[in-house]
Amino acid sequence: MPKFDEMYARWPGNGPFQFQGQSQGGQSQVQGVRDHYRGYAQWLARQSQDAMQARREEAEMIFRRVGITFAVYGAKDEDGAGTERLIPFDLIPRIIPAAEWAVIERGLVQRVTALNRFLHDVYHDQEIIRAGIIPPDQILNNSQFRKEMMGVYVPHRIYSHVSGIDIVRVPNEQGEGEYYVLEDNLRVPSGVSYMLEDRKMMMRLFPDLFSSHRVAPVMHYPDLLLETLRASAQPGAPDPTVVVLTPGMYNSAYFEHAFLAQQMGVELVEGQDLFVKDRFVYMRTTRGPKRVDVIYRRVDDDFLDPSVFRPTSNLGCAGLLDAYRAGNVTICNAIGAGVADDKSIYPYVPDMIEFYLGEQPILKNVPTWLCRNPDDLKYVLSHLEELVVKEVHGAGGYGMLIGPAASKQELEDFRKAIQAKPAGYIAQPTLSLSSCPTFVESGIAPRHIDLRSFVLSGKDVHMVPGGLTRVALKDGSLVVNSSQGGGTKDTWILEV
Repeated sequence: MPKFDEMYARWPGNGPFQFQGQSQGGQSQVQGVRDHYRGYAQWLARQSQDAMQARREEAEMIFRRVGITFAVYGAKDEDGAGTERLIPFDLIPRIIPAAEWAVIERGLVQRVTALNRFLHDVYHDQEIIRAGIIPPDQILNNSQFRKEMMGVYVPHRIYSHVSGIDIVRVPNEQGEGEYYVLEDNLRVPSGVSYMLEDRKMMMRLFPDLFSSHRVAPVMHYPDLLLETLRASAQPGAPDPTVVVLTPGMYNSAYFEHAFLAQQMGVELVEGQDLFVKDRFVYMRTTRGPKRVDVIYRRVDDDFLDPSVFRPTSNLGCAGLLDAYRAGNVTICNAIGAGVADDKSIYPYVPDMIEFYLGEQPILKNVPTWLCRNPDDLKYVLSHLEELVVKEVHGAGGYGMLIGPAASKQELEDFRKAIQAKPAGYIAQPTLSLSSCPTFVESGIAPRHIDLRSFVLSGKDVHMVPGGLTRVALKDGSLVVNSSQGGGTKDTWILEV
């Protein structure tokens, strides 16, 4: 039986709901379980598989009734229409002790602070380029670099107000683990609604667990988000009006857009609901035009302003960039923030932390080879079957090769793609991601996980304790993305 390294210091070797030392009366001694899982493991040992299955079916029914679905791009039903599905929800939480979370939190604050300093720098003085730390072409020729943002003032010098930082825990030989940042998401990171709904579901299904465990709260996230958005307003907006801009109901994350707008008590708008007059942004209402001060946009840069970017877009609002540059509206996250989360920029984040903050990184990067570098390219091509290869602009688990799981044909196809455009790819070692007990059809089995934490940056940096644990439900899979069949878990940070 594979080891559940998130829960166990060593695997007890008993059945799906049994733990080492369990008596016939169901009182478990739970030897070998990590301290912060001990109370939960004792509870789990007393549960029957039928009872857990019934709870899972109840959760699916509620999620479907509420409409918590995820649109799967490229998938069609029998009538040729796009398909939506529930994101699978696992009943077994991922638990992180307070001491571990304290380190993660410090590392996240440090990292996001440096990334925002970097974004301000590249759109103003470009000191990091002059210092020779990052090659100029990797920034200035990056498809996510927006020259239109050069010299634009943004309040508090914050470009990424909502950052989704993906973290993995890699176990070592001693049975412990170390956290690494796998990816930075600074454009329109999604998933926080599932974090909130997972917690709500766990509290509904297992209220007794929350009375016996000191689980740090997360349900105040919408309040923190609204506070961050309002604080980002340009000077001169004492009572700023905030809206959530969505591409519309056919977007994969539309449920989240509507959910967050409702939770914050602000309007959910589409591009057609907005217009610009005299370099101010207004939304159309039944009572007439109303000025908008802050736009929490869930629309990509290319579609925000058809007069500047993609002229055929009807998802944004013509003149929006002009109003933005004039200082009459704030866009969260800022236009051009994507240059900092490009995978070809990721290897330089530790250097950013040292350059801007004068500190050593608290959270490490995963070792990364840039295929644009000849020596790195040579190594990657000769070790392709051992590595994870990613497109620098890829997202959602697409455009990725997991060498150890790839067929000969997939390896050859990727080899040709890398050789044709080396600058378009990076490579990383295939990490042995930590695994967590997961309730699957056969009972409880280990599945690989990661953690997306949501960091809010305004006048100060805030986050709720935890985030969204994503789980690769396929046995042995390392791909946790919802678009690739992954599921989610509630994440518990145990308070001291």
